[in-house]
Amino acid sequence: MSQQEYAVVTGASSGIGAATAKLLAENGYHVIAAARRMDNLEALAKGNSNIEIHQLDVTDQASIESLANALQGKPVSILINNAGGAFDSATILDSDPDLWRKTYEVNVIGTVRMVKAITPIMRAFGRGHIVVLSSTAAHRTYETGGNYVAAKHAERTIGETLRLELNGEEIRITEIAPGMVKTDEFAKVRFNGDVEKAAKVYEGVAKPLTAEDIAESIRWSVMLPHHVNIDSLTIRPLAQAANHKVHRTK
Repeated sequence: MSQQEYAVVTGASSGIGAATAKLLAENGYHVIAAARRMDNLEALAKGNSNIEIHQLDVTDQASIESLANALQGKPVSILINNAGGAFDSATILDSDPDLWRKTYEVNVIGTVRMVKAITPIMRAFGRGHIVVLSSTAAHRTYETGGNYVAAKHAERTIGETLRLELNGEEIRITEIAPGMVKTDEFAKVRFNGDVEKAAKVYEGVAKPLTAEDIAESIRWSVMLPHHVNIDSLTIRPLAQAANHKVHRTK
């Protein structure tokens, strides 16, 4: 990089977002680590001059505009749309439509809002790279995953559509689709804080993916020569052959 470029990471307060922010900062980017929880962001940025923190709620347009305004004129070349999550494990017949709405607001509409806000800044800089964190749930459905699967399919579609609509511009589009990743919060949030249910997701799986594994895939994708575009990267632990096929030792 001839100058220090900016990388915006949403959902950077924990898990994949935090790991990605750290790794990109270690590799020379000025990272804008954005999330709702400022205490976590402060801990992430402590002692790292390459990480700048911003409070961000991707469901709040005013919050996104505040971040975008702060970035005007900056050399922003990367946007990592990581903010998201699953909020239930109900069947469709037992599901809460309000949770469907929440899942779409965070995962899908939040990504659309961020892309609309940050892409003009990339254009002004002269190039960019938009990364959409989807999931293997974006490629195959499974029971009790209704709203999350639907939202991740929609996020995948956002990436595919952007790649068509921005063709001819110096903006790359990459979808990263992780499989089973063991983080501190994802499963606990999905099961409404039930630690035992969350633990069963990974039970008997010797080596699920880590947040750092996914961060490395993101780093590799964005640091390739700019003429190289990774359209979609599906990443699973060795033990997971498919969403429904996981080798467990017990």
